[in-house]
Amino acid sequence: GAGRRPPKMAAGAAADAQARFGHSVKGLLTEKVTSCGTDVIALTKQVLKGSRSAELLGQAARNMVMQEDAILHSEDSLRKMAIITTHLQYQ
Repeated sequence: GAGRRPPKMAAGAAADAQARFGHSVKGLLTEKVTSCGTDVIALTKQVLKGSRSAELLGQAARNMVMQEDAILHSEDSLRKMAIITTHLQYQ
């Protein structure tokens, strides 16, 4: 009944199955860790690319503001030149 131990051969087979199971679990765990590591690297690359994009967008915006200032200044100069031309035509 309850106090009997399994025969030696059955115990050996069970230990062997347990070792195989442990080995396959270790293999799966290693695969998962490797997969996770790969995902973290990909995510890091995306974040870096995103921050680089934001940096480039900021620089483009600053350049546009500078261009806008130059355009407004040119527009002002053209307006003044038009006034001077009109005055010269009257003389």
